Amino acid sequence: MKVRMTKFAILASLLFVLSMAVVAQQATSPKVKATSAAKPPTKATDTKKAETPDASLPTIAVVDSFMKRMFGYNTAVTWKIADISPSEVPGVARVLVTVGGQSQSTQFYVMPGGQFAMVGEVIPFGADPFAPVRAKLDAEARGPSRGAQTAPVTLVEFSDLQCPYCKNAQPIIDKLIAESPNAKLIFQAFPLPMHPWARKAAEYADCVAQQDQGAFWKFINSVYDAQADITEAGADEKLKSLATGAGVDAAKASACSTQPDTAARIEKSMDMGREVGVSGTPTLFINGRKVQSIANTPLDQLKAMVDFESTQSAKNNPLKNSAQK
Repeated sequence: MKVRMTKFAILASLLFVLSMAVVAQQATSPKVKATSAAKPPTKATDTKKAETPDASLPTIAVVDSFMKRMFGYNTAVTWKIADISPSEVPGVARVLVTVGGQSQSTQFYVMPGGQFAMVGEVIPFGADPFAPVRAKLDAEARGPSRGAQTAPVTLVEFSDLQCPYCKNAQPIIDKLIAESPNAKLIFQAFPLPMHPWARKAAEYADCVAQQDQGAFWKFINSVYDAQADITEAGADEKLKSLATGAGVDAAKASACSTQPDTAARIEKSMDMGREVGVSGTPTLFINGRKVQSIANTPLDQLKAMVDFESTQSAKNNPLKNSAQK
């Protein structure tokens, strides 16, 4: 029987991780997504990627061995390897590990050569540090949106419909966009591997949006409200009921949710999130600026960020912004 971690044990483990140096070996490995530490990838998309390994990345086995060597003394510590992929820094691999079923992943970076690692977050630097992420999201974020499409500030929200922290953050994000006329909001699915029905909910949400973008926002809020009543076994029936309540054809949404194109859109959203540094949910980007712990950030501070980015956008694009007036 697995022993559940106490809050103290989780904190102690994470603090210990923050001081660690990783001794790992460089080996051939595919990009790993949302898989258990003890199991190889099982999804078709992961198997396909396994055919073209990236020699700069540590393998699942190496990362798992490292975790066992670091935490094997404490049988209460459990983990899953959520992702192994290239980081923003050339030659450096980013590893995401969820400890004890937490929604937020712990990330560390394996240095070139595989002999050392750094724990924490790589932050952007420069005169306009958020420009690369802003450009990527402007080009690729195509999820359901609301607000003026020509708004100078774009908020991109990466969320998991089973995540309780996302449920708590959504009213704040809703209020932020309602009180920010210079901003638009784009929702991107990022279901986490430890949440058994999150991916199915993301697929349903995508299909609701295909029918009606307005219904999408009603649907996701109803899913958040019903989190405690949804089980993995009963997810289909409950999600169909919520789709009907949102005002769309539930049978059509259900059929759509099983289509390869739908799965591909969810996968693309998750890939994009990983590439811009999403390690847990909810994560909000304000013109490329990453904001986490949304529920603990005062609304006035979030609005100040939006207003500041709007001012910066006006300075950088005077012709575009004058044309919008």
